[in-house]
Amino acid sequence: MDAEYFMREALAEARAADAEGEVPVGAVVVRNGEIVGRGHNGREGQKNALAHAEVVAIDAACKALGGWRLWDCDLYVTLEPCPMCAGAIVNARIKNVYFGAWDPKAGCFGSVIDFNELPFNHKPQMTGGVLEEECGSILTEHFKRLRMSKE
Repeated sequence: MDAEYFMREALAEARAADAEGEVPVGAVVVRNGEIVGRGHNGREGQKNALAHAEVVAIDAACKALGGWRLWDCDLYVTLEPCPMCAGAIVNARIKNVYFGAWDPKAGCFGSVIDFNELPFNHKPQMTGGVLEEECGSILTEHFKRLRMSKE
């Protein structure tokens, strides 16, 4: 299984978020070719600023694996991680991160800043632009519908 396969799983999570009226971002944590954590945005429904897709997926993976060090895991997420999620990725020791769409407003692995240029003790390997068009279009369509409903 390749990066596109797991990004499609993250996209399924993003679609679940969209169906719940959330910003459609999804994530999966993978270890040895197996998904060990899934998550999607749930801030609105949970009334919780921490309910970002990456944080939810990392939490699920930690519970499934029985520890907080995910040094042998990869994260696939449909949108470049924000500052909070970048911090969670670094603190969880995620090995590789694959993201879809770049986030020019809040992205922290190249767009606004690059966490890997800061002197943290862990630097995940980053690959951006995986299924970028598909990951970006689900967000674009979501916000287009939102704007139209407010008119």
